[in-house]
Amino acid sequence: MQITGTLINYYFHCKTQCWLHANRINLEDNSEDVRIGKVLHEINEEKNKNTEISIDNIKIDKITKEYLVEVKKSDSDIEAVKWQVLLYLYKLKQKGVDKKGKIEFIEKNRQKKKIHYVELDEMNEKELLKILEEIKMLINQPQPPEPIFEKKCKKCAYYEYCFV
Repeated sequence: MQITGTLINYYFHCKTQCWLHANRINLEDNSEDVRIGKVLHEINEEKNKNTEISIDNIKIDKITKEYLVEVKKSDSDIEAVKWQVLLYLYKLKQKGVDKKGKIEFIEKNRQKKKIHYVELDEMNEKELLKILEEIKMLINQPQPPEPIFEKKCKKCAYYEYCFV
């Protein structure tokens, strides 16, 4: 299985969620947060026609002259988004395209966007390759890892699967 941006994001967010999604146990259709994220992407796409780009198994929100841009509704898990963007930068690099990463957080109740920058340097690339191997090992396990309850779990689309 090819690792997608969603999978790498879930790997950092929750190993159980990563395994479930990779193994096609998808409970996100009932999640309000997932719907909000999709609507934000649709609005952004409508404003900037033809901005989302599909390359292999990834979907990039936007590419500018200097940046690969990922748009998120919240900065609640910056580390997960950072590695998602680094995966995208790596995929582009494999195609001969060098860009920097720019993450735009469009949070409600904020007037301005919050922006975070990332670069695929040698150290990040080495760590990314290690993470991709860890994800492959995780998703190929016969069963999901035992869920660990955290505050963020209450908003997760997989909450009922894990804890009810």
